[in-house]
Amino acid sequence: MVNDPIADLLIRIKNAILRKHENLNVDFSWLKWNVLQLLKKEGYIKSIVRNEHKKIIVVNLKYVNNKSSISGLRRISKPGLRVYSKYKDLPFVLNGLGIAVVSTSAGILSDKLARKAKLGGEVLAYVW
Repeated sequence: MVNDPIADLLIRIKNAILRKHENLNVDFSWLKWNVLQLLKKEGYIKSIVRNEHKKIIVVNLKYVNNKSSISGLRRISKPGLRVYSKYKDLPFVLNGLGIAVVSTSAGILSDKLARKAKLGGEVLAYVW
């Protein structure tokens, strides 16, 4: 049993990138699904497919010239220390080159979309 599903997801992605894997299998949860949809929308991963029979998500990682489009991942809000931010105080990851994954009342959004919608929330992770 995993106590922190987001940290588990990020570590699995990081390990798959280090081993140059094309595909990655992750246990299904709606939180993971929404985070992966955001990463796909922002162009960090190629595609995601939900296998309802096995209850897994198949993630196709994106590589450009044999280099991953994700160069770094960092978990920010942890179960022992939650990090919340107002929309005006949302962080800029690498001066806007990366994204902060934010859990808002409107769902999982990037920091740019949350600022535009004027929504604050829990800062889950940084991706660059």
